[in-house]
Amino acid sequence: MTDRQSFIKFLDLLHKDFLINPESWESKTLSDFLEALSAYAADIQSYYDNMNQNVNADRLDWGIFSDIFKGAKIYE
Repeated sequence: MTDRQSFIKFLDLLHKDFLINPESWESKTLSDFLEALSAYAADIQSYYDNMNQNVNADRLDWGIFSDIFKGAKIYE
């Protein structure tokens, strides 16, 4: 994901996924999702390191934002 428009489309798809597949989401409330979003943002570098991805999470781009949101979907 390289641009803002792609990120917007990603968020629309994420929202649709929540509506269609709520059972696949750990975070069922906005409060839970925001808590998971914050925690996953703090841990995202560990994810990249464990997956042997050469990504510096301190140099944000639209792809990292989407990874954080995807992770928050299942993060407890």
